[in-house]
Amino acid sequence: MTLGKTQTDRAALCRGRLEAFVVRARRVEAHSLAADWDALVTLADAPYTVTARGNGEAHVRQEYPAEEVVESAAARVRPLLLEGDACSYLKALAAVGYFCRNRPHDTQWVKAARAEWRTRTDPNAPREGGYQVMIGDDAEGWTAELDDRKLATAWIYGDVVHHDTDLLEEADPFGLSERFRAAVPLVASVMVMAIELLNYIRALHTDSLLGLPAELFEREVVLTSTCWEQVMRVFAAPVGTPAPADALSPFSEH
Repeated sequence: MTLGKTQTDRAALCRGRLEAFVVRARRVEAHSLAADWDALVTLADAPYTVTARGNGEAHVRQEYPAEEVVESAAARVRPLLLEGDACSYLKALAAVGYFCRNRPHDTQWVKAARAEWRTRTDPNAPREGGYQVMIGDDAEGWTAELDDRKLATAWIYGDVVHHDTDLLEEADPFGLSERFRAAVPLVASVMVMAIELLNYIRALHTDSLLGLPAELFEREVVLTSTCWEQVMRVFAAPVGTPAPADALSPFSEH
């Protein structure tokens, strides 16, 4: 069957978005937080332990990775959160939906993945889980409250990958620690969803449904070594001697 020009253009657009997503998602997959899949999934659920102390009191403990580690993960997932970026999670998901539009099972998976993404990442989306932080000052008589998604967003876009002054001003009364505590499960959940979508794309690619280049899944996306050793020829010339015009041009004999 020959596709019309509109369909061909649409397929090319979707394929380009999938290629951009695969490169970014593989970089997310290569992050140290994703080395232990079970631990990453657990982190996405904001784990904590509660120890009863009696008299109606309980000790609650949460232990997360170092901020620097989560910060580097946040930098890797940030483009997936931005719908305007080429590698946006939602753009990639829509592209999968396009190629699988005649496959009911895949269409249902895409729909469920989109709903989960919105619930976890959109600060204004309704949801049943999460928590609310309320603070106040008896002496000055002020109160404030924010939910975990807005606190997490403030850490990502205020403390880390941008310096959004509006977000920081709103979340500042809660402190850096509270913002970070809220952000860790969000960053982990975005990593989980991105890697799950990446694996889904891999399966569809194996079934020859997407037409993606095979090298896309093999090309280098992270550095495994930051030590460089090279053997090279050394040339010396008087100051002012012009450099070669390009890499294939010989050095001047003068």
